[in-house]
Parts: sequence; structure tokens; C-alpha cells
Amino acid sequence: MKSRKTILSLVYIALFVAIIAVCSWISIPIVIPFTLQTFAVFVTAGLLGIKRGTTAVVVYILLGLVGVPVFSQFRSGLGALLGNTGGYIIGFLFTALAVGIITEIFGKKLYVLIIAMIIGLVLCYAFGTAWFMYIYTKNTGTIGLWSVLSVCIVPYLIPDVIKIVVAAVIVNRVNKYVKI
Repeated sequence: MKSRKTILSLVYIALFVAIIAVCSWISIPIVIPFTLQTFAVFVTAGLLGIKRGTTAVVVYILLGLVGVPVFSQFRSGLGALLGNTGGYIIGFLFTALAVGIITEIFGKKLYVLIIAMIIGLVLCYAFGTAWFMYIYTKNTGTIGLWSVLSVCIVPYLIPDVIKIVVAAVIVNRVNKYVKI
């Protein structure tokens, strides 16, 4: 029975790694295009929990690191992770950890999921923005926090709030009918 659970866990992890990758390739072409990566990370962490959800995100990042084009715009490799926006990809780990820990402690009620995903997004934003500022300053010169926020965060706030609400509803509904 234990080996069956282990196999099922591995299948879920692989499935959600694939979902994150596919969602990273889907670009919504509005004024400032955005992908569904964060949406997939929210759903992954919400459904799989802290261990399996975080493992799925780690595997996703490692696949991209070794050259599998799983990141947005089919990018991969060390350059993608060490570039200006690589911190946001690494920040997905903090998102998965936050969502996993919070939902493990407080359950998966809709409001808990929304709060957990907001906290996860804030952690991702914080790490990614700090990373962006470090890389940009190192390569180009000093840049102010407000300049970075206006480019890296503000345009994505509304789409990210929508992703959080939709992901939380999906996780909440799926958890009522299927125990993953």
C-alpha cells in the first residue's frame, strides 16, 4: 500500500510539473502580456500540499536549469535563472512553501487559500524584485525601488489577483470531491 501511495505521489508531482511548464508557455496578450505560471504554482501548492507541491516546483526549476525549455517564452538554462527575472522563478519556491504551510495549518477553506496565495505572491514578489534590483544594479547601474515596482509588479497586480481568486476556487472545489 505504501508503494502505491509513493507511485501516486510521484505521478501527481510529474503531472503538476507539466502543468506549471505548460502554463508558463501560455501568454495572455494584453497591454503587458503575462503568463499563467503563478496560477499553476498556486494550484500545485494548494492541491499537493507543502511536500509534494514544493517538490513539484523544485523539479520544475531544475528541469529549466538543465536546459529543458519549461520557463516562459520557452527559455531555460542557468542564464534564465540568473537573469533579471530569474528571482521570480526562484520565488515560486517561497510561494509553494507559504501556500503549503498555511493550508496545512489552517486547512483549505476558500478564505485561507486566498490569504495563503496572497502571502505566497508577496514573498515571490519580494524575492524577485530584490533579485531584479541586484542584477540590474550590477549590470547597468543604480535603479530605484519605485522604478522596479512600476515595471515588475504594478502591471501584474490585477492579473495576479484574478489568478489567486480563480486558483483558490479551483483548489477549494477540487478538494471537496477529490483527495489528492
